[in-house]
Amino acid sequence: VQLQASGGGLVQSGGSLRLSCSASGRTFGNYGAVGWFRQAPGKEREFVAAITWRAGYTDYADSVKGRFTISRDNAKKTVYLQMNSLKPEDTAVYYCAVTYSILWPNPPYNYWGQGTLVTVSS
Repeated sequence: VQLQASGGGLVQSGGSLRLSCSASGRTFGNYGAVGWFRQAPGKEREFVAAITWRAGYTDYADSVKGRFTISRDNAKKTVYLQMNSLKPEDTAVYYCAVTYSILWPNPPYNYWGQGTLVTVSS
């Protein structure tokens, strides 16, 4: 599977952005999920949100609950991350990743896309 992340940019604190992750190649079956991760300068990569492909179960990091919403469009093989009430500490490169594991939550992710930069100014 190939992943293409897009939608990053510069936004003021309190603003919104929507990231997209488009998948091509191997299709999704009964199991699997798509996750969003982020890595800020000088910090380790951290989990942001994930959604299972078939049932649409979701999981969020505590730091983004109530502000970010993950969703999917199965027909388009695209996952979205709607980010509202953005804060400067949300500044990071955001990556999407895919797993075909049956495990949920916290499955191991095997395929990663390139990142898209989100910068939130104060």
